[in-house]
Amino acid sequence: MVDERAERADAVVVGSGFGGSVVAYRLAEAQQSVCLLERGKRYPPGSFPRRPDEMARNFWDPASGLQGLFDIWSFRQVESIVASGLGGGSLIYANVLIRKDERWFIRDGGPGDGYESWPVTREQLDPHYDQAEKVLGAARYPDSYAQATPKTQAMRRAADRLGVEWFRPPLAVSFAEAGDPPGSPIPDSRHNLHDAPRMTCRLCGECDIGCNTGSKNTLDYTYLTMAARAGADLRDRCEVLDIAPAAGGFEVGYIRHEPQNEGGPVDLAALPRHRMRCRVLVLAGGALGTTYLLLRNQRSFPALSPALGSRFCGNGDLLGFALASQDRLEPSLGPVITSTMRVPDALDGGEGRGFYLQDGGYPGFVDWLVETTTLPGPVNRFARFAGVRALQDITGRPHSEIGAQIAALIGDGRVSAGVLPMLGMGREIPNGRLWLNGDYLEIDWRDAASREYFKRVEATMAAVAQEFGGHFEVNPSRYLHRLTVAHNLGGAPMGTDPRRGVVDDHGEAFGHRGLFVADGAVMPGPVGPNPSLTIAALADRFADRILERLTRPGRSEP
Repeated sequence: MVDERAERADAVVVGSGFGGSVVAYRLAEAQQSVCLLERGKRYPPGSFPRRPDEMARNFWDPASGLQGLFDIWSFRQVESIVASGLGGGSLIYANVLIRKDERWFIRDGGPGDGYESWPVTREQLDPHYDQAEKVLGAARYPDSYAQATPKTQAMRRAADRLGVEWFRPPLAVSFAEAGDPPGSPIPDSRHNLHDAPRMTCRLCGECDIGCNTGSKNTLDYTYLTMAARAGADLRDRCEVLDIAPAAGGFEVGYIRHEPQNEGGPVDLAALPRHRMRCRVLVLAGGALGTTYLLLRNQRSFPALSPALGSRFCGNGDLLGFALASQDRLEPSLGPVITSTMRVPDALDGGEGRGFYLQDGGYPGFVDWLVETTTLPGPVNRFARFAGVRALQDITGRPHSEIGAQIAALIGDGRVSAGVLPMLGMGREIPNGRLWLNGDYLEIDWRDAASREYFKRVEATMAAVAQEFGGHFEVNPSRYLHRLTVAHNLGGAPMGTDPRRGVVDDHGEAFGHRGLFVADGAVMPGPVGPNPSLTIAALADRFADRILERLTRPGRSEP
């Protein structure tokens, strides 16, 4: 039943990631009333957890009193990590902005070429790529830093010896101007959602756990700040649970996750349900979140395509590690990702399915944890230190300066300096399917169809690790044929008609005029490189059609 007391807006946007933020800005800029609903909270500079007690609460499970940043989804073959906060995935991604390869926009696809068909082209997206890169402040890792960053140079040397293309990709990061040190204040940077000053990149490797200095050009500093200035109503801590068609548009029901509910069990069903009415509804809660919302409310949208839930993939994500490298790689120095190798596809002169390989990184405090993973080393060093101190006490030999002994106790740090995470992603086969098992989301996915692809990625990682003078270890979950995925795609794919997709090439749902999807769910297959920029570009394209619906509305279809 329609709630006549519901608030009203021209458009409601669900989610604040790379799709929702772009759409909210474009609609507000065009003077449409838009309300953006984000389930997570705001993260101004300095608010991202670092202490162990804070990190233990930094997960998303509001029924258990957790309203943190990391939402972990676990399925039978897939583990997935997504963000919950104003700015979505930009808060925890590694800043890479790469356009989808022109020849990887497959058309009229079938089982023989990867079960995917893209109804848009690179040429159509290029103007929107341009705009997104401009707003996100795309900049390559500066030469002066790259030359002094061991992992960057090691990747370049390995690529040269293997005959693989290598480049420094554009990053959504603010680096210091020439002559200024890392961590310098960014002039006039307080004009943002948080009214907080920002600093240039400190090269600390903390990108994926939240940048506490505001050096990342995350969506809260870019599109969302612009949207708010243009009049958009941005509401954090608001989780959408139900959606339905209503007279002249749609009705949205959501609950609020109040700060006082953090720390203890919460009966979510007992929380008050708030209502919004809108002419256009834009779902941008991520491939998992949006698909889950559509599946849960499918009865209210009977004309939705039977393709709902299809084309799921993890963008070919694969995590591996170079270990015991003779080269000092220092993964905690620099942004998380500084460089990229590209292995071509059969579509553009290579063999098999193409992929990208990137250096990884992590915060400096992880180096201390890595050092303890080789347990005999620390134990033996402590035993030697204790033995020397005991001998001095027994003999009475004075030795008040013990700097060398402490240095020996710590060790030379070669274990942590010789480790490098490596991130692979590329053109796997999108043959997974999302579905509901009661109230829970499930994924049917098997790696058999993409096994050759994953073998090629692993072989290249192993060759790179060998070039470092070390050895390769794949993420242990791969031995169980499980994937750890950061780039969830599909679930409400684009298509040329309802048999092939849930939405058309402008993100509008077949059979339900005014219902749009603007996130990774619309991908009919893997992007190949990091998908954030392509999601933003598609959302910018979709905004053109959404504005048409708002300025020249037609009758909503049943």
